[in-house]
Amino acid sequence: MLAERPRARREPTTMILPDIAEAAPETELRGEAWELRLYVTGRSPKCLAAIANLRHACEQHLAGRYQIEIVDLLENPRLAASEQIVAVPTLIRSLPKPERRLLGDLSDSERLLAGLALAPSAGA
Repeated sequence: MLAERPRARREPTTMILPDIAEAAPETELRGEAWELRLYVTGRSPKCLAAIANLRHACEQHLAGRYQIEIVDLLENPRLAASEQIVAVPTLIRSLPKPERRLLGDLSDSERLLAGLALAPSAGA
């Protein structure tokens, strides 16, 4: 009988996908309403962390100016294909334009803010 090896714990990550178009300067985005959609699969630890991290960041930086829609792909799997979701959790910022997508549990707050264009990216 083989002994089960403990699985290596992966560090939480946030990956920023390339923009569809150039983002507006940070100052232009501050006064607009924000529409965010977070795609998850059930109540996995990574998905629950993404929800909590997103809500926390929005309350700190967008208080009163944001709307978050949580989409559980276990309940509506067809949305994954129509929205081209290939990994979860996936966050889509539909407003303000341009659309931006982020993958992961959103635990890296600097990358989350840069990915949402709320702060300059680390490489800028």
